[in-house]
Amino acid sequence: MGFGIEEGPEIELDYYNFEALQYPEAPSCKRHAGHVYVSDDVVLRTHTSPVQVRVMEKKKPPLKIIAPAKVTGAMPDVSHTPMFPRFEGLMVDRDISFSHLKGVLEIFIHSFFGTDTPVRFRPSYFPFTEPSAEGYRLHILFRQRCRICKTQDGLR
Repeated sequence: MGFGIEEGPEIELDYYNFEALQYPEAPSCKRHAGHVYVSDDVVLRTHTSPVQVRVMEKKKPPLKIIAPAKVTGAMPDVSHTPMFPRFEGLMVDRDISFSHLKGVLEIFIHSFFGTDTPVRFRPSYFPFTEPSAEGYRLHILFRQRCRICKTQDGLR
Protein backbone atom coordinates (compact mmCIF):
# COMPACT_ATOMS: atom_id res chain seq x y z
CA MET A 1 0.00 0.00 0.00
CA GLY A 2 3.04 2.23 -0.18
CA PHE A 3 3.50 2.95 3.52
CA GLY A 4 7.01 3.33 4.90
CA ILE A 5 7.79 1.69 8.23
CA GLU A 6 9.17 4.02 10.89
CA GLU A 7 10.53 3.23 14.34
CA GLY A 8 11.41 5.24 17.42
CA PRO A 9 12.95 4.76 20.85
CA GLU A 10 11.18 2.69 23.51
CA ILE A 11 12.53 5.04 26.17
CA GLU A 12 11.15 8.39 25.13
CA LEU A 13 11.58 12.01 26.10
CA ASP A 14 8.56 13.48 27.86
CA TYR A 15 8.47 16.09 25.08
CA TYR A 16 7.76 13.54 22.32
CA ASN A 17 5.48 11.33 24.41
CA PHE A 18 3.28 14.15 25.76
CA GLU A 19 4.13 17.79 25.06
CA ALA A 20 4.51 17.62 21.27
CA LEU A 21 1.14 15.81 21.19
CA GLN A 22 -0.52 18.61 23.17
CA TYR A 23 -1.29 16.56 26.25
CA PRO A 24 -2.48 18.77 29.09
CA GLU A 25 0.50 20.04 31.05
CA ALA A 26 -1.01 19.18 34.42
CA PRO A 27 1.28 16.68 36.17
CA SER A 28 -1.72 14.46 36.98
CA CYS A 29 -2.32 13.79 33.25
CA LYS A 30 1.29 12.97 32.51
CA ARG A 31 1.89 11.13 35.78
CA HIS A 32 -1.07 8.85 35.07
CA ALA A 33 -0.95 5.37 36.60
CA GLY A 34 0.82 3.17 34.12
CA HIS A 35 3.30 5.73 32.83
CA VAL A 36 6.75 4.56 33.85
CA TYR A 37 9.21 7.40 34.26
CA VAL A 38 12.94 6.70 34.04
CA SER A 39 13.71 10.27 35.17
CA ASP A 40 11.81 13.57 35.36
CA ASP A 41 11.73 14.02 31.59
CA VAL A 42 12.20 10.44 30.29
CA VAL A 43 9.37 7.88 30.14
CA LEU A 44 8.83 4.41 28.71
CA ARG A 45 6.85 5.04 25.50
CA THR A 46 3.10 4.83 26.22
CA HIS A 47 1.91 4.92 22.59
CA THR A 48 3.34 5.03 19.07
CA SER A 49 2.53 8.66 18.29
CA PRO A 50 5.98 9.95 19.32
CA VAL A 51 7.27 8.17 16.22
CA GLN A 52 4.95 10.31 14.10
CA VAL A 53 6.22 13.50 15.73
CA ARG A 54 9.82 12.52 15.01
CA VAL A 55 8.99 11.71 11.36
CA MET A 56 7.12 15.01 10.86
CA GLU A 57 10.16 16.90 12.22
CA LYS A 58 12.40 15.31 9.59
CA LYS A 59 10.19 14.83 6.51
CA LYS A 60 7.78 17.03 4.61
CA PRO A 61 4.37 15.92 3.28
CA PRO A 62 3.16 13.91 1.58
CA LEU A 63 3.74 11.31 4.30
CA LYS A 64 2.47 7.76 4.40
CA ILE A 65 3.92 5.70 7.28
CA ILE A 66 3.10 3.04 9.83
CA ALA A 67 4.75 2.86 13.23
CA PRO A 68 4.73 -0.61 14.83
CA ALA A 69 6.13 -0.66 18.36
CA LYS A 70 6.06 -2.00 21.89
CA VAL A 71 4.39 0.35 24.35
CA THR A 72 3.83 0.28 28.12
CA GLY A 73 0.89 1.11 30.31
CA ALA A 74 -1.05 -0.25 33.26
CA MET A 75 -4.03 -2.28 32.19
CA PRO A 76 -7.19 -2.59 34.33
CA ASP A 77 -6.85 -6.31 35.11
CA VAL A 78 -4.35 -9.15 35.39
CA SER A 79 -5.28 -10.62 31.99
CA HIS A 80 -3.23 -7.87 30.31
CA THR A 81 0.50 -7.33 30.34
CA PRO A 82 2.01 -3.88 30.97
CA MET A 83 3.94 -4.10 27.68
CA PHE A 84 2.02 -4.75 24.47
CA PRO A 85 2.31 -4.22 20.71
CA ARG A 86 0.66 -1.31 18.91
CA PHE A 87 0.82 0.19 15.50
CA GLU A 88 -0.61 3.28 13.97
CA GLY A 89 -0.50 4.95 10.64
CA LEU A 90 -0.06 8.48 9.40
CA MET A 91 -1.10 9.91 6.07
CA VAL A 92 -0.58 13.59 5.35
CA ASP A 93 -1.40 14.85 1.86
CA ARG A 94 -3.88 16.94 -0.03
CA ASP A 95 -7.39 15.52 -0.46
CA ILE A 96 -7.02 12.83 2.24
CA SER A 97 -10.29 12.15 4.06
CA PHE A 98 -11.59 10.06 6.94
CA SER A 99 -12.90 7.55 4.40
CA HIS A 100 -9.31 6.91 3.29
CA LEU A 101 -8.53 5.86 6.87
CA LYS A 102 -11.44 3.45 6.90
CA GLY A 103 -10.49 1.98 3.53
CA VAL A 104 -6.85 1.47 4.52
CA LEU A 105 -7.84 -0.27 7.78
CA GLU A 106 -10.33 -2.57 6.02
CA ILE A 107 -7.83 -3.51 3.30
CA PHE A 108 -5.14 -4.20 5.90
CA ILE A 109 -7.38 -6.35 8.12
CA HIS A 110 -8.75 -8.33 5.17
CA SER A 111 -5.26 -8.84 3.72
CA PHE A 112 -3.82 -9.94 7.05
CA PHE A 113 -6.71 -11.99 8.49
CA GLY A 114 -8.70 -12.94 5.36
CA THR A 115 -11.53 -11.36 3.41
CA ASP A 116 -14.17 -13.19 5.48
CA THR A 117 -13.01 -11.42 8.66
CA PRO A 118 -15.70 -9.00 9.89
CA VAL A 119 -14.49 -5.48 10.65
CA ARG A 120 -16.02 -2.84 12.90
CA PHE A 121 -14.90 0.75 12.58
CA ARG A 122 -15.92 3.45 15.05
CA PRO A 123 -14.98 7.00 15.92
CA SER A 124 -12.96 7.31 19.09
CA TYR A 125 -11.35 10.03 21.17
CA PHE A 126 -7.64 10.40 21.74
CA PRO A 127 -6.35 13.65 23.27
CA PHE A 128 -3.67 14.07 20.59
CA THR A 129 -5.52 13.32 17.32
CA GLU A 130 -8.70 14.65 15.82
CA PRO A 131 -10.53 13.03 14.19
CA SER A 132 -9.67 9.57 15.49
CA ALA A 133 -11.03 6.08 14.98
CA GLU A 134 -10.41 2.51 15.99
CA GLY A 135 -10.75 -0.59 13.87
CA TYR A 136 -11.70 -3.98 15.29
CA ARG A 137 -11.60 -7.43 13.80
CA LEU A 138 -13.28 -10.66 14.82
CA HIS A 139 -10.98 -12.87 16.88
CA ILE A 140 -9.59 -15.27 14.32
CA LEU A 141 -9.60 -18.27 16.68
CA PHE A 142 -13.09 -17.93 18.08
CA ARG A 143 -15.53 -16.46 15.54
CA GLN A 144 -18.01 -16.53 18.41
CA ARG A 145 -18.19 -15.19 21.97
CA CYS A 146 -14.57 -14.62 22.99
CA ARG A 147 -13.56 -16.65 26.04
CA ILE A 148 -10.60 -14.37 26.80
CA CYS A 149 -11.89 -10.81 26.58
CA LYS A 150 -15.59 -11.76 27.03
CA THR A 151 -16.85 -9.68 24.10
CA GLN A 152 -20.20 -10.92 22.89
CA ASP A 153 -19.43 -10.69 19.17
CA GLY A 154 -15.69 -11.42 19.39
CA LEU A 155 -14.91 -8.09 17.75
CA ARG A 156 -11.82 -6.55 19.23
